Amino acid sequence: MSKQTIHMKINGQPQEVAVEPHWTLLETLREQLALTGSKEGCGTGDCGACSIIVDGRLITSCLMLAPEADGSEVLTIEGLARNGELHPVQQSFIEAGGVQCGYCTPGMIMATKALLDHNSRPTLDDVRLGLAGNLCRCTGYAKIYEAVLAAAERIG
Repeated sequence: MSKQTIHMKINGQPQEVAVEPHWTLLETLREQLALTGSKEGCGTGDCGACSIIVDGRLITSCLMLAPEADGSEVLTIEGLARNGELHPVQQSFIEAGGVQCGYCTPGMIMATKALLDHNSRPTLDDVRLGLAGNLCRCTGYAKIYEAVLAAAERIG
């Protein structure tokens, strides 16, 4: 198979990447661009560990082929902090203790950002629904939900 060149804006920066047509966006981010914050937990889109935002929509990057992202704007966990300052969602996760092992945390944070971008005043039920595609094997979710609600207060 021959590689094809795709163009994306990743975390605000234009990127040109040569990819195989069968590569996932997750593989491309991690292996070609050294953006390793997104994790592969399942490879089937069920766990959310690879969640990123593409053109304003939360997606599981293990299910999107890299060529499908050609011309897209991509936001990963690495692009949230600005000028050395954590994004309010990241800060809220730290303060609320919404992390344990940390494997799912980047995906949870990206899902939270996507939720708050569309609903700045979510209820607890909204939060549960907004994070439904993200699994955590370590927590009972209470601290994660607290972090999301605190981030909504901080942003709102």
